[in-house]
Amino acid sequence: MPDKKPNLSGQEALERLRAGNERFANNILSHGTQMSQAERIALTEGQNPFAIILGCSDSRVPAELVFDQGFGSLFVIRVAGNIVAPSQVGSVEFAATQYNTRLVVLLGHTQCGAVAATLDELRNNSRSPSRNQRSIVERIAPAVATLMETPLRDDPVALMKHAVRANIRAATSHLRHGSKILEHLIANENLLVVSAEYSLETGLVEFFDIPVD
Repeated sequence: MPDKKPNLSGQEALERLRAGNERFANNILSHGTQMSQAERIALTEGQNPFAIILGCSDSRVPAELVFDQGFGSLFVIRVAGNIVAPSQVGSVEFAATQYNTRLVVLLGHTQCGAVAATLDELRNNSRSPSRNQRSIVERIAPAVATLMETPLRDDPVALMKHAVRANIRAATSHLRHGSKILEHLIANENLLVVSAEYSLETGLVEFFDIPVD
């Protein structure tokens, strides 16, 4: 049965993530990420994650490490390009309703390969030979296509930077407005859905587009 203990508020959970990321970036990791056998066994009775992270599958961005969290703390969904498709929305809905988790973070990162592949296809007017890979590119393309019509097209570094942010914002918007369940939780039960970008260069996560009460 799901663990129905009271959970942190969205803002409290966000502050916990900020503090954990600061520890990570400064290489001052907590002892709480280590777990005894007894603690692992206790988790078989249920879980109570304080935050939901929808992030990229990139091997350089493991959410539990980036936020210095241990077993049972985060409900993590990972997919290339941190795209939001029905299965990802359903996973967020599940965690938010089953575990009363009140923070959802859409976590992208610098130098995202899926975003770079999308820009490359748009630039060269080409298509991936794989239908499955195209399904990822097609999720990202609407968010970044307009950037190709600006002067950013001639500045690859700036284009990539803006494209990563545009993709994060589009995915966050999809979570906020693409599910009646999540819309209800946002409007009536203080579910907080925020955007974030992890810097491969610094190890820091920047949160943005945070709703103001």
